[in-house]
Formats: sequence, structure tokens, C-alpha cells
Amino acid sequence: MTSASARPLAAGDEPEPTVLLTGAEGSSVAVAARLARQAVAHDERIAGALDVAPEVAAALPHPGEGATATLWSALASIASIDLGVARTIEPHLDALAILHEAGMAPPADARWGVFAAEGPGHRLSAVRSGADWSLSGSKPWCSLAGRLDRALVTAVAGADRGLFSIPLRHGGVAVERADAWASHGLADVPSVPIRLERVPGIAVGAPGWYLERPGFAWGGIGVAAVWLGGATGIARTMLAASRRREPDQLALAMLGRVDRGLAAGRAALAEAAAHADSARQMVDPAVLALRVRGIVAAVVDDVVRCADHAMGPAPLAMDVEHAQRVDDLRVYVRQHHAERDDAALGRALLDEAP
Repeated sequence: MTSASARPLAAGDEPEPTVLLTGAEGSSVAVAARLARQAVAHDERIAGALDVAPEVAAALPHPGEGATATLWSALASIASIDLGVARTIEPHLDALAILHEAGMAPPADARWGVFAAEGPGHRLSAVRSGADWSLSGSKPWCSLAGRLDRALVTAVAGADRGLFSIPLRHGGVAVERADAWASHGLADVPSVPIRLERVPGIAVGAPGWYLERPGFAWGGIGVAAVWLGGATGIARTMLAASRRREPDQLALAMLGRVDRGLAAGRAALAEAAAHADSARQMVDPAVLALRVRGIVAAVVDDVVRCADHAMGPAPLAMDVEHAQRVDDLRVYVRQHHAERDDAALGRALLDEAP
């Protein structure tokens, strides 16, 4: 179901299993997988993920620059080890890619988030005074806002919507408590509202640039790579269970079905990576992102269902790692808006020139 990339081994060591898309460079992916395992071994895995995030970023390329398959393979590999770690590292990589695409150098050694969600009752406004910007208002769904250094946030600026870099440790930033997070899924990476009062911001790109740039699509597909990695971790648990106990025909059928699904997801990601790196954009990046995210989300839902049917309740009740992975993945994949995203894809296809 997955391949393991070669690397030098210490005495008694074994290579981390990786998820390799066609065209990926295995050694960089292996570095990312080793760092993810290092984060998991930390006393507190999210702190470990924040510790290794700059090193992961240094080992990986930006999307759309010739090695996108390597980046997405690394994201999937990290997620196959631990989804909480992947959920922490992926936005950091995305923020650095956005700044790179905008031609801006990030401050050294900062940990980043990307807060671009909108929600009822929340509005973040940016006001300009000369060359300076000041942001006030509230923003929902800000993951790890209390533990990061900086974030890229979307805000309303007059009639436009812009992207801004802000310091999260500024006195005008108030992070709400995570008490309202009821789910066990991604409980260590809570997404909470933040409130800003005259927080200085740096404009990133022109108004509207954040959503219009090709990199917006590549970032969305990168999240799908994380989902697929989480499903791969579940598949490994299924395979290990079948090796411990002779599987019946149902378990064998579920293994085969899961393998087919994961292969289809990897193929979709690999094709999208090649497209992202191509000088000729044969497909609208937004359409491609909707398509690939939908393919991967369907695979993820099916893998979770197959695992439940094949292994029954015992792993969900008594295997802490498996139960956490399933809970994390069920929450994470709901960033895909299911039938609404399929409807958006259908509308985009109809709107294309014949």
C-alpha cells in the first residue's frame, strides 16, 4: 500500500514508511517522515511538531516549482504517522509558500498559521494609514493561534479583501479559550476565534491576490495529501491486523478495496502535481483542486468505513493510536464540503468556455 524510501540507518533502526507519489524525490520525503516521528516522540507531540516545523520546511520545495510531488508526498507521509503533527506543520509550509509566491522573505524562525476562514458573526477589517495597516475585529477557526508566532489572515479592506501578515504575540491579539471544542478529533490542535484590536499588519500581495493566484489551488490540494496520508495510516493498521490473525473473505475484500482507493488517490495527486509544475496550464487550477480534493475525500471516507467493517469495534475502543487517527481524520476531512464542493465543481465545468 505504501513504499519505504531508502536512507542511512542507525544500529537497530528501521526506515520510516513513506507515501511516495510518482515523480517524488524519496530522500527529502524520508527526512520529513523522520522529523514527524521525532515530533511524536516529544513529551507533547504538538510542541514537537512546532519544534521541527522549520527543519521540515528547509527540507522541502515550494509547490508549483518542479518538485510538487515531493512536497505532497512529504505531507502525506507525515500524516500517515500522526495527523495532529501534520495539521500543525502543513499551515506553516503553506504560509511560507504564500510569502515566497508574493516575493516576501519571512522573519527567521517564526512558526506560522494561515487563517482565511469566514463565519457568521465574525468580521476582520484592515484600515490603512499611509504605508501602514491596522487590523481590528474577529476571525474564526484559527488553529493553534495561542502557540504560533505569526499568521497570514484575510481581512476586509474597503471594498476589497486582502491578505495580511500579523504578529500573534502582539498585545492587541486575544485568543479565545478552546473550551468549546467538543470533539476528540484534532483536540490537540484546537481551532478557536481570535479578536484583534489595532494589530499592525503587512499587506501580502494586491487586493484579491490570495484567492486568484495558482498557489491557492496547490495549497488546497496539499491539504488533500494530508487527508490521504491519514487514510494510509488507517490502512497500515488494517494490514497489521490481518497479519496477526488470518483474515476472512470480508477482511480480504476490504484490504483490496482500500488499496485500490489509496492508489487512485495517489494517482490523482501525482497527476495534479505534474500539472502544478507544468508551464502549460491545461486545466483551471481551481477546477483541478475541486476535483482532486473530492476524489481524495471520497477515498478517505471509504477507507474509514472499510476499516470499521473489517476490524469491528475493538480497535476503536482499545487501540489509542487508531482511535485518535480515525477521530482526527473524520474532523479534518470535513474541510471538504462534500456535495457543496461537488456542486461548485459542476458549476465551474458549466461556466467553462465550450
